Amino acid sequence: NVQPPEKPLQAEEWNRLRESFRSPEIFEEVMFNSMVRCNSPIDVAKSLLTHVAKSNGDVAYNLLVKYLALCVQQGQTSEIRDVYDIMKIRFRILESGAYNLLIRGLSNSDQWRMALTLLEEVKKIMIPSRTNYESCIKAASRHQEMNLAFELYREMLAKDLVPTLDVLQAFFDFSRGMKGAELQKELFGILLYLRDNQIYPHKTFMRSIKLWFESIPGGNWRGHLTSIKDSGQCPVCNHQLEDSDLTEEEYNNLRERIIRDVIHGTDTFRKTSPQEFEAFQTFVENRFPFDIVIDGLNVSHIKPRKMQCENLFDAVNCLAKENARLLVLGRKHMLVNSSNWKREIMKEMQNKADFFFAENM
Repeated sequence: NVQPPEKPLQAEEWNRLRESFRSPEIFEEVMFNSMVRCNSPIDVAKSLLTHVAKSNGDVAYNLLVKYLALCVQQGQTSEIRDVYDIMKIRFRILESGAYNLLIRGLSNSDQWRMALTLLEEVKKIMIPSRTNYESCIKAASRHQEMNLAFELYREMLAKDLVPTLDVLQAFFDFSRGMKGAELQKELFGILLYLRDNQIYPHKTFMRSIKLWFESIPGGNWRGHLTSIKDSGQCPVCNHQLEDSDLTEEEYNNLRERIIRDVIHGTDTFRKTSPQEFEAFQTFVENRFPFDIVIDGLNVSHIKPRKMQCENLFDAVNCLAKENARLLVLGRKHMLVNSSNWKREIMKEMQNKADFFFAENM
């Protein structure tokens, strides 16, 4: 790590710092990373950028992106525009990271419509990210251009991008007190989306929904935050909530589709054999239903600096405390004592969960 200076430096001072750094060839990159982490003053970062430009004749793409990240972090709109202008002249196409920063930075400023222009630019070369859409949706909502916000929202759903609760909440926050049957229809559509996908809003989001209902002109709504009884009845209005349990027919349909489309899929036998798949089905059918299934190898990589079996052990331990029936899917190399897989830890986990070990790939 390197500590950024507190004030802009002259060329000689930057050169001295660079020469004293253990790997001078990556000094600028490390320094910009540190500036972003420490949220350094923009004029300090600019002095390094100017020094690099004078020394090398230009500034590398990755350094411009790091400087851009600092500008976005601090809401430096004019600097964001300047960096974009430089990048467009020097590089024909930008990559997704730069577009994400530009759209996020501009959407939070008075030049938010520029973010919409950039979104259109992104559409020509790639599928925009969820973050791209949500930045523009929030900007449009903030300026009460709800038709535009919902148009972007529908476009986002059509591209199979799953909205965050944060952006859904923004619709209710910024629609408060606004009239219009079409707007109400759109917001009820979001509530139906939550219902159909069994998504439960957190307390802040619930409050936003409540305040929106209460703000509907002439609506006379009154909302209350409450806890639903085990019977499924609301203690405030006595309404009986829908039952979210699956019927036997729904369960069987879901089970068949999961086996056909997810477990079996189209590429099952690239990584397993029909015999192994049959053995797995027999294994599952001969046991009580499991509450939770863990993808052992993926979970084992959660913390890269930690031993893989310890990562998995932490997850199994945590879930076992809830008395849940656990099934861990793994591969046979996990049973071989190695630097990442300790036999005694594996044995302890097998006392707390059922394991199915597939052949190594």
